[in-house]
Amino acid sequence: MVHWRNFQGQVDISLTPRVFLLGPNASGKSNILDALRFLRDTADKGLQAAISSRGGMGAIRSLHARRPPGFTLAVTVGNKTRLDQWKYSLQVRNHPQKHIPEVVAESVTDPQGSQVLRRPTQEDNDDPDRLRQTHLEQVVANQGFRPLTEFLTSVRYLHVVPQLMRDLERSAGRRNDPFGADFLETIATTPQRTRDARLRKISKVLQIAIPQLEDLTLEQDEGGHWHLQVRFVHWRKSPAKQDERAFSDGTLRLIGLLWSLAEKGGPLLLEEPELGLHTALVRRLPSLMARLHRRSPRQLLITTHASDLLNDDGIGLDEVHLLKPGDQGTEIIPATDHQPTASLYNGDGQLSLGEILMPAVAPEQVDRFSMAE
Repeated sequence: MVHWRNFQGQVDISLTPRVFLLGPNASGKSNILDALRFLRDTADKGLQAAISSRGGMGAIRSLHARRPPGFTLAVTVGNKTRLDQWKYSLQVRNHPQKHIPEVVAESVTDPQGSQVLRRPTQEDNDDPDRLRQTHLEQVVANQGFRPLTEFLTSVRYLHVVPQLMRDLERSAGRRNDPFGADFLETIATTPQRTRDARLRKISKVLQIAIPQLEDLTLEQDEGGHWHLQVRFVHWRKSPAKQDERAFSDGTLRLIGLLWSLAEKGGPLLLEEPELGLHTALVRRLPSLMARLHRRSPRQLLITTHASDLLNDDGIGLDEVHLLKPGDQGTEIIPATDHQPTASLYNGDGQLSLGEILMPAVAPEQVDRFSMAE
């Protein structure tokens, strides 16, 4: 990332199959996820739509940035056997006279190491309006690197807002909504056999967290709207039926998380999955993620403020990155390079990663918070 959001200059981050991003509020955790979302949106909806939906270039480019103008995002995409199969780089700026976002440079390197795209081309120079679009977003132009395009469009972001999931009117017609407005439609369009199998597994997990709930199913009402439905066991002989409108916020978020972990696809970006959950459940989320990851091995990028989430012994130092904001932008520090953490954490269980790292990313003047008038 170059001049992206909170980050001045070039910032590189090495992503393992599972990544935890820690930092104080407004340090840029969400903006790291948004860099991948931006590439997904560009590949899916186009460059102009991706920039417009974020409030324009002024809202995207780092306030700390000087030169060069605009911003750059670059990714290396691979798999377990080879980490650098594809490379993609995109540099964007506002046209100095027209004030319209345009491509400054775009390149793709294929698995053989050949550069199959390098822009601007002579055609771009002859017709500068072509630079309003990336080749990534054009079906005709991306034929030579279609697997890369398909991978980027498979990136999924999830930060369920329960109020949107419950609001049938606001959720109508939405697609790939990052806040779960189309979550019920997503479940409904899943092949029935796959859907029912996933809901049964989710139901078993829910029963551990909420023993009164039984048999999570998807039902359609007379108006054609889909609803998640459970049986709620109580003192009467017949359990009562309840749908998502009666579920707690934490229950809806947990269902959304479990469903997304079971899906196949590209990287899954999770924003604070601990919200609304009891600390005892939060401590066990990493282990649950690891088990589900073996069945659906999609890459996980997770932001968190919860020390309990990092109390799992299975989390490695190489999976954690600390964000430290400063006067010249935010610095990303791998936990393996953070000397206090490396010296204190030895995996013997005496100190958890959460106990070590959370104080390290606390706001510098947090002690004054309770004294504010």
